[in-house]
Amino acid sequence: MTESSDHELEADKEHWKPERSWGRFFLEYGVVAIVILILVALLLPASQSSTGSRPRSPCKNNLKQIALAIYNYSDMYGSLPPAYTVDAEGKPLHSWRTLLLPFLDQQELYDKIDLSKPWDDPANEIARNTVVRHFHCLDTKISPTQTTYLAMVGDEFCFHPTRGRRWSEIKDGMSNTVMIFETNAKHSVHWMSPTDGDPEWFLTFKEQGDFSHTGGTHIGIGDGSVRLISVSMPTTTRKALMTIAGGEEVGEY
Repeated sequence: MTESSDHELEADKEHWKPERSWGRFFLEYGVVAIVILILVALLLPASQSSTGSRPRSPCKNNLKQIALAIYNYSDMYGSLPPAYTVDAEGKPLHSWRTLLLPFLDQQELYDKIDLSKPWDDPANEIARNTVVRHFHCLDTKISPTQTTYLAMVGDEFCFHPTRGRRWSEIKDGMSNTVMIFETNAKHSVHWMSPTDGDPEWFLTFKEQGDFSHTGGTHIGIGDGSVRLISVSMPTTTRKALMTIAGGEEVGEY
């Protein structure tokens, strides 16, 4: 081969590139695309969390968890918790919400509370400043330590003021009796406070308004279900849902 031919061959090598098959192309870039999709799928939940994304109905989920905690409390103690504990003189000390803490994965917080002293005693300051997510509605503009979840308290209602009520006392049926109702921001209380407001509000909330949810408010029923009831619910139906042994006809709601 002449020197001229060698130069021509080298020039041809510089301009020559191997032909790339389509199969190899899709194999290489397809793998890259799959890896990118996996990374996007993994990062998406974190992105949603950082932007404040949350379940569509946080209150409904909270009340379901509270209802389950009430049932677990009942399994251990044989009754619902009392609306509040009292001292030797009958002064309210702690709310039913505090008594439910061990059944809401809050045993450590519960152990820090001195149940022999009032909820607002300096000895209970750490717990008092702690936010318990189960008791806080994210859609309500209140302090995170405040709650709008109140018990139906009274001699003829689900929560007895000072003693644990047995399920057998609820003669109207579990599905016809309200355990807990969601009030508005104006009537919120600290989650540790042994206060649940006046059940009369449940009868008159149509006029008071200022709800966190469009068209009504949530209630937790004795059977563990949660319902969003309308502001237009008749007073007779509300009253029938409040009592545990009134014998009223609840009907559809």
